[in-house]
Amino acid sequence: MASPVTSHHGRTIHEVWTALESQLDSQWGVVSDVAFAFDADNEFCPDLAVIPASEAARNRIAYAPDLIELVVEVVSGGTVRRDYEIKPRWYASRAIADFVILDPLRGHAVTMWNAGPEGYGSRDTIPYGPDLTLDSPLGKLTIPTAGLPVDPKARTRP
Repeated sequence: MASPVTSHHGRTIHEVWTALESQLDSQWGVVSDVAFAFDADNEFCPDLAVIPASEAARNRIAYAPDLIELVVEVVSGGTVRRDYEIKPRWYASRAIADFVILDPLRGHAVTMWNAGPEGYGSRDTIPYGPDLTLDSPLGKLTIPTAGLPVDPKARTRP
């Protein structure tokens, strides 16, 4: 059974998927909500993951995490700790080059890079508004943030 998400969550995924897909070389594909088993006890289903297009075309429900080059998570009320604390350690431990958190609850994006066994060595927080540019192994990727939704009840959160 799927966990329900807000319309802001879904819209954010749609906007970012569209932006990324239009910029990626044809050898890369975007998948959403498929499983990546990091070990026997830790399986994550990222909101968006960029993997080789040949693998995405296989249309599977699960993939190896080593295929991921870029991962994007959209924060919802029940995933704050998991998105900000747990997933970065696991994603970095598998050398996923770039991790982006989009947070409609706070109206900002967090980018992480320089993956290592203890987590990401570099991190920036950018308020929604200007374009977010990633200098990634996939090339320079731009995610427009000005139109991303922000939860009206949460605009005053720090």
